[in-house]
Amino acid sequence: MPQDETKLRDGRIVRSESPLNLEMPFSNVDGFLTPTKSFYVRTHFPIPTIDPNAWSLQVQGEVENPFAINYEQLIALKSVTGPVTLECAGNNRNFLKPKVKGVQWRLGAVGTAEWTGVQLSTLLDRAIPKPNACEVIFEGGDAGMLEDPKGPPGELKFARSIPLEKARRSVLLAFKMNGNELPPEHGFPVRAIVPGWYAMASVKWLQRIIVSDRPFAGYYQTFDYAYWQRSDYGHWQRGEQVAELTPLTEMQIKAQIARPAEGEIVPANTSIVVRGAAWTCDAEITKVELSTDDGMTWNETKLLGNSTLHAWRLWQFDWRTPSQTGKQTRMARATDSLGRTQPVHRDPDRGTYMINHLLPIEVEVR
Repeated sequence: MPQDETKLRDGRIVRSESPLNLEMPFSNVDGFLTPTKSFYVRTHFPIPTIDPNAWSLQVQGEVENPFAINYEQLIALKSVTGPVTLECAGNNRNFLKPKVKGVQWRLGAVGTAEWTGVQLSTLLDRAIPKPNACEVIFEGGDAGMLEDPKGPPGELKFARSIPLEKARRSVLLAFKMNGNELPPEHGFPVRAIVPGWYAMASVKWLQRIIVSDRPFAGYYQTFDYAYWQRSDYGHWQRGEQVAELTPLTEMQIKAQIARPAEGEIVPANTSIVVRGAAWTCDAEITKVELSTDDGMTWNETKLLGNSTLHAWRLWQFDWRTPSQTGKQTRMARATDSLGRTQPVHRDPDRGTYMINHLLPIEVEVR
């Protein structure tokens, strides 16, 4: 195990103490649901202490009926429960070469939990968005000062937006995680769950929902959690493309290997079960393939369990390890029902985010 992964807290790898960022060792994945105590933690500022008796959620902006709802009122509404996979937009960042800035996640800034909450559409129906409304902004209760000189001066609260159509369709205001009250590090008392999108959209410690009539241009929507997207402006002249800074949204299709883990020693000429998970957005995982020879050949794996929209699919493969000792490089790639698969190479326009190219996971055969 690399030296930077030896410091653990509650079984998770400490990526930073302040703000607190904890990674689940991905080799621990042994079931569909990730235990709450193992789920990765991503924070930007200190974890706020919130009294649920004094907390309320404000629904305001371009609505006909702005209102506030307290904790007891919210949890008394009709709730739904379902599994959703959340992945940090910077998951796998430590694989990038040369090294880049940001939390140095390896494989474990991802997890699947069962979330219980109220559908956001319930509150939007009560608020009645105006005809000109187009986005919904989530503002969290976490706040702090930015070190980025391009950031705004003074205290900043974490906030992100999603299109109104997405907000009406699938977003949950969760107050339970795996059947129990949300822990403070996961957003107590209430967090947004935005299925299929990178987890920066699933704002924790939710305190305001603002319906807007224009695209949100906050710090974590533009300067951070954004990538370069090229558009064909002026293509009628010279065929050149213009790069535009674009907010991150949907998770990219990906398969990851859990066991045998990276750096693990495996016996030669032995039958080994390779296990992992794969996920995508707004589609089903239809195939996961495994290469045990650095991408030269590929073998289809066995998909486990049932397919659940917006939740990962576990897979496994019976691998006969080579009789020759030495390092062996394995890679996994997923395909979904929309025909998408993982790219071989990294797209540099994605910066330090949306990492889903084929990752080499090495083991040693002895």
